[in-house]
Amino acid sequence: MTNNDVLKKLRVALKLRDDDIVKILELVDFRISKSELGAFFRREDHPKYMECGDQILRNFLNGLVIHLRGPLPKKVASRKTEDTKKSPKKKSESKKTPSKKADSNKTESKKKASNH
Repeated sequence: MTNNDVLKKLRVALKLRDDDIVKILELVDFRISKSELGAFFRREDHPKYMECGDQILRNFLNGLVIHLRGPLPKKVASRKTEDTKKSPKKKSESKKTPSKKADSNKTESKKKASNH
């Protein structure tokens, strides 16, 4: 299946007109005229047929996502990340507490040292 076939099938499935496709491509800042677009939908043996490149199909799909979902909302810094930037951790919080096994190893080594 060629890129032209994919474009044709999406156009039919989503009931898009040439104007709609041009507007969708403009959502991703890709400009194309209706006559250029019409060349993609012609039969392969037609003299004005043009093959749809990967870039055009990729931009159409990205624009279609924006068209159907809407534009991405602007990212707003959450309170949690602001709080962690403002208040650095205390030194006592960053120290790890020794494990029980480490404590028992220390007491055993002290006993051995006192026996010798």
